Amino acid sequence: MSVRSLAFVAGAVLVTAAFVPDVAKRYLETTGDKPAAKVETVAVPTGQGSARYTGNRGAVIDADPNGHFTGLFAINGRKEKGMVDTGASMVAINVSTAQRIGISRTELDFRYAVDTANGKARAAYIRLDKIEIGPVRLENIGAMVLEDKALSGTLIGMSFLKGLSSYKVEDGKLHLIR
Repeated sequence: MSVRSLAFVAGAVLVTAAFVPDVAKRYLETTGDKPAAKVETVAVPTGQGSARYTGNRGAVIDADPNGHFTGLFAINGRKEKGMVDTGASMVAINVSTAQRIGISRTELDFRYAVDTANGKARAAYIRLDKIEIGPVRLENIGAMVLEDKALSGTLIGMSFLKGLSSYKVEDGKLHLIR
């Protein structure tokens, strides 16, 4: 890994560490469960589960009753529920999700320390081959993998959103344009 790449990863980890505690806390609060010191399983909120596609360049996700935008994304070709979060600097997934999308735990280097709503956690930096929702498809996206106890679901953060031509919220709908 070059010095430039290492500096980028280190910077991304620092930014993620600043955002993950609040993001994870907000995410867990939407499920009605409070973060606990013990490992817990919390379902990803499904919202209305509807994403519509606008032509061959866009997708629209309706807000759920809590105002969150949750959709069914294809990550490395596997369907995963994810919550779009502009406050998350990177896409964040947990170990279980990483394994479901074909990333072996042995490939993960948990050398980065981050603070989460459940306390300190270790994180591994990875590159995802692709993330898709309908016709919106981006490749080679940076992401962080956290232990399951630190993150119960998938957050679609800015490392995905910044690759789009635009995204906006209008009338309770999130518009994603590639």
